[in-house]
Amino acid sequence: MKALNSFGFPVLRFNFRGTGLSEGEHAKGVGEIEDVRIGLDWLEREFSLPIVFAGFSFGAAVGLRAAHDDPRVMALIGLGVPAVPIEDRIYDFEFLRHSAKPKLFVSGSRDQFGPAGKLEALIDTVAEPKKLVRIEAGDHFFEGRLREMRETIEAWMGELVGRR
Repeated sequence: MKALNSFGFPVLRFNFRGTGLSEGEHAKGVGEIEDVRIGLDWLEREFSLPIVFAGFSFGAAVGLRAAHDDPRVMALIGLGVPAVPIEDRIYDFEFLRHSAKPKLFVSGSRDQFGPAGKLEALIDTVAEPKKLVRIEAGDHFFEGRLREMRETIEAWMGELVGRR
């Protein structure tokens, strides 16, 4: 959030249905795609600016699916992208095989849901342009490594907005 906001992008953070104080019930990723689309609609109405989508873990898996083909979204960021099943959820990123949008993936080197080899194999299937950055000694939540995660996003965004 802070990295994107430092470039002047307004940031929308929300809980998916049934999370925290949000109303509704968890919909196994199907209804949550609609939650992301509603958020994109709100950002367009309020700001009419290009959108950079960023999501973490389940939010990345669901949000990337919602945003990858949305013409309002100029770039995609996935943090802690799950490359192995979490609980009863199996994630599929087939939809990114043809996405021409710039994509940044950031994961901790000790992320139990993005283990070495598995995450790289998943990212290998994703269309260019793409970049994978592993934060050394970072876990799934980037505990103690948030500064490095933010600096990674800021450096990538600097390159991205410099190209536009």
